[in-house]
Amino acid sequence: MTETQIFEPDGRAIRYVDEGEGPVALVLIPEPGLERDALGVVGHYLAEEAGFRVVRISTPTASGPSAEPAALNERVSSIAAVLDHLGLDHTWIGGHGFGGTVARAFAAAQTGRVNGLLLLGVQDEQIPLPPAIPVLIIQGTDDDVTPPANGERLQSTAVDRASVTSIPEAGHLFPLTHPIQTAVVIEEYLDWD
Repeated sequence: MTETQIFEPDGRAIRYVDEGEGPVALVLIPEPGLERDALGVVGHYLAEEAGFRVVRISTPTASGPSAEPAALNERVSSIAAVLDHLGLDHTWIGGHGFGGTVARAFAAAQTGRVNGLLLLGVQDEQIPLPPAIPVLIIQGTDDDVTPPANGERLQSTAVDRASVTSIPEAGHLFPLTHPIQTAVVIEEYLDWD
């Protein structure tokens, strides 16, 4: 797997992995607390087997003794800073759990930079989907943290452009317990882009 890099804008340390060189760029944001390569197998598969460029961005932390995780709006601006640093103007963005909430907030704030949205387990947050972009929602059928009903509710707000795919017998940690199955769903969905 590719080595983790650190970008430090405005005194915040942002860990990221940039892997692959394909024409489709995809940003993945892990659930806080599961950051150490939580989406590593999914990202590596999509870079190596599907030929995508995959950037995994962790929760930024302040340097020094406080070292608290960033708030939602700080995470959105941190993602924009990393994408600027990497020269990525247009990308798919997605995340797992709260990482997906961050992806939704980023897409709402930076609509012109987002080709589409990938949500792995949807939190019940009042962040509307941005207009005119496709959305893939992947959920574990046995997820009791971000239950499938959350994804179905969100999909109902954009039925013409949002799709839901379920991974049978998978709980909230399905990107870790079913990484290849998760990656294949993403690959097949993005294959047309």
